[in-house]
Amino acid sequence: MLVAAAVCPCPPVLVPEVAAGAAPELDAARSACLDAVGVLAAAQPDLLIVAGPAGPDDRGLFPSGSTGSFGGFGVDLTVRLGQAPTGSPAPARPLPASLAVGAWLLERRGWDGAGAEGLGVGEPLAADRCLRAGADLAARAERVALLVMGDGSACRTVKSPGYLDERAADFDAAAARALGSADVAALSALDESLAYELKAAGRAPWQVLAGAAEGAGLGGRLLYEDAPYGVGYLVAAWS
Repeated sequence: MLVAAAVCPCPPVLVPEVAAGAAPELDAARSACLDAVGVLAAAQPDLLIVAGPAGPDDRGLFPSGSTGSFGGFGVDLTVRLGQAPTGSPAPARPLPASLAVGAWLLERRGWDGAGAEGLGVGEPLAADRCLRAGADLAARAERVALLVMGDGSACRTVKSPGYLDERAADFDAAAARALGSADVAALSALDESLAYELKAAGRAPWQVLAGAAEGAGLGGRLLYEDAPYGVGYLVAAWS
């Protein structure tokens, strides 16, 4: 059963070494993310799963002990998601960027609780499949926590990765309301076609969360909402 969740954006620039001189620009977002991750530790879960958007080669489960690198962003930094069971071989498949950022947040917060696993979610995954995947995750242990990585729209300004789309602000506002109030129905109802057009990579992971939270009775708090670099970044904590 889901007992807690944290929702964070997943740009690699959250990692100060990647952001370099621009690191202070995301200090508030970074701080909010670490506060949200603290809610997971307080819940003392038996299992922690980090879910985030992933490309075709990076979808599916990543076992404890999986590692990710920020070498592709010019930084010699490797992170590990949990610890591989004693005697088991090290996982071969590297974490996608979204899960690597999640692993970095856990390391930064000093996570030393339950074993952590990852789930790479395809951005085009249909809402009903996201909801089923979330329900399956919540059923895996008596106390499950989710760290859900994903950005809102990438079309908030003319300098956004997706240029300006007038629908983007309303989409992000609706997502913020749903995440801030732990509104499972509203999250489930997010328009997947519109999310895809707005390049909102968080839509599928958020709907995985909705599936996991169904019937859990959790409350939510919105800790951060802004659009630096023209991309919607939302941070929320559910407990």
